[in-house]
Parts: sequence; structure tokens; C-alpha cells
Amino acid sequence: MSPNRFSNLMIVVVEDHDEIRGYLGAFLSRLGAKVVAARNALEGLEAVKTYRPNIVLSDIMMPGQDGFGLLGDIRSLGPDAGGDVPVIAMTALVTRADRARVLHAGFQACLPKPFGPAELVETILKVVEK
Repeated sequence: MSPNRFSNLMIVVVEDHDEIRGYLGAFLSRLGAKVVAARNALEGLEAVKTYRPNIVLSDIMMPGQDGFGLLGDIRSLGPDAGGDVPVIAMTALVTRADRARVLHAGFQACLPKPFGPAELVETILKVVEK
């Protein structure tokens, strides 16, 4: 994958596992994205307010507030404050019912963990191009 493929994107990554968060940040940065990493939903919401990203990648199962709560808080900001940013769920919940619940909640896409680099890129591009 070519560097600078995501050069026009600001991405907030919300993930409680340090290793996964670091990997995603490094990978997306190598593709040219500007990445802000957040360890939890509170940091993720603050990053959305501060940076007004093009897209948010959010884990679903996090200590404290989960990804569903974060999505609700983001949407409550309203469009003028970045509340309409596309949000992709990253989750180990992989049944068909789990995926349906994620999409019904208002996430633009669902990435089942574990996922590979190609699936990540493809999902981001699909969501951004909508």
C-alpha cells in the first residue's frame, strides 16, 4: 500500500489496548493519515471535539464507557461540532446479531477483530467515499 494514500485524512483511533492502538496509529500514519490515539471513550470524545476528524475507529468493548456510549456522545455534539463524523466499530463481537446491533446503533461499518491491513484500508475507504 502506497504511502500518502490517506494524506487528506485525520483519524481518531479509540482503543484501550496499547499494542493494538500503537499498531493502528503507526500503520495509518505510514499511509499518510494524521492520527490521534485515544485510550478510552472520554479521550476519544475530546479528540473528536478538538481535531474534528474525518473518521473515528472505535473499539466496542472498553473499560468504563463502551463504544456504543462513545458513539452516542459523539452524535450528541451535533453536526456543527463534529457529531456527524463517520465512526467504524472494531469488535471481537462477531456473530451476525452482534454486527447487526453495531450497525443498527449507527456505526457506519463494523470491523471484526482480528482484522488485517487490507480489510482496514478497504473499510475506511468505503466509509470515507460514501
